[in-house]
Amino acid sequence: MSKLEAAQKIMADFATRTGITKEGAMPERYLWTDAFAVCNYLELYKRTGEEAHLETALRLVEQVHLILGRYSDNDPRNGWISGLSHEQGRLHPTAGGLRIGKKLPERRADEPFDQQLEWDRDGQYFHYLTKWMHALNRVSTVTGDYRYNRWAIELARTAHAGFTYIDPASRQKRMYWKMNINLSRPLVPSMGQHDPLDALITYLQLTASAANDPNLPPELNLNLEIADVLEICRGREWTTDDPLGTGGLLFDACRLTRLVVNSGIKFENILINILESAVEGLHLFRDSPTLGFPPEHRLAFRELGLSTGIHGIELMEEQIKQKPDRVNYADKILNLLENMSIFEFLCETVENYWMNPEHQKAVTWKEHVNINSVMLATSLIPEGFLLI
Repeated sequence: MSKLEAAQKIMADFATRTGITKEGAMPERYLWTDAFAVCNYLELYKRTGEEAHLETALRLVEQVHLILGRYSDNDPRNGWISGLSHEQGRLHPTAGGLRIGKKLPERRADEPFDQQLEWDRDGQYFHYLTKWMHALNRVSTVTGDYRYNRWAIELARTAHAGFTYIDPASRQKRMYWKMNINLSRPLVPSMGQHDPLDALITYLQLTASAANDPNLPPELNLNLEIADVLEICRGREWTTDDPLGTGGLLFDACRLTRLVVNSGIKFENILINILESAVEGLHLFRDSPTLGFPPEHRLAFRELGLSTGIHGIELMEEQIKQKPDRVNYADKILNLLENMSIFEFLCETVENYWMNPEHQKAVTWKEHVNINSVMLATSLIPEGFLLI
């Protein structure tokens, strides 16, 4: 079975299992997984020309907005999180942000904090929202419908306003890790290591697309938000020993490379910083004992996030080599990428491991079957997610 055929089967099963295409099934939506799934369906459409894949992507976007853009059935509140009317909410489905999609309700203000339990509670994660902004942008690019990119910009502005704050001690702007559903209070006040970087590159991506939107309202821009996150990013350390985090750095680098080459954004110093941090993370993962562990002690989606990011190394090299005159320090960046190519074997290693039906019997696969399977498909056909 080819990688394309395997990805098609995985995504067909996901669509049925989570109620995207199965008539009468109760949809099961989770924002992170669905963002990757949308990109996968778009890539399947691009590769096969089958309209059904595009229709599934658009149906999934609609479901996410109608389910995660509104309060859940187990919440005493109802309607759109934004507070908009039914009609206005459908026109601006991201205006209040989007729920994570966790099974347990958000922690009440009078409940004590339980770190383990918090992972299972609903709310909003900034890094999930940026993935959905990216998915909407990809839909806009593939369909030519700028409405999706406008929804992404509306989501960016809402998320930025809700998650950023001025630290009273340092007087510096920071970001919360997790907010409650209507963005009125933080649930986890610490800042995600890569949230500001995700914000910066995603905002730049949306802005680049918006430049081609003839009907974009002039007030719908991210100029202030970009200035904010640039300041938050200043002097921060991006290196991580988390494989998913390193994969995210490579995803960010892949997007930033395309923006530098195609949009004239002069952020090469940031790009170099990201790549140098990613190199360290790749060494840490390769030298760790993770790949020797049994499947019960591994998390597939984290490894597959890394392999997806590694696929971006070749894509970045190709992009810069086509137009090196548009990139400052092109030789230095290409040298970094060439040195990183020694890690490309990890893609086949990780993909083949998790394609093995025996390894998919592990409890760690079954408990997270949706996110694991979708991330596997993403690694098999990564261009839908990596390219902008």
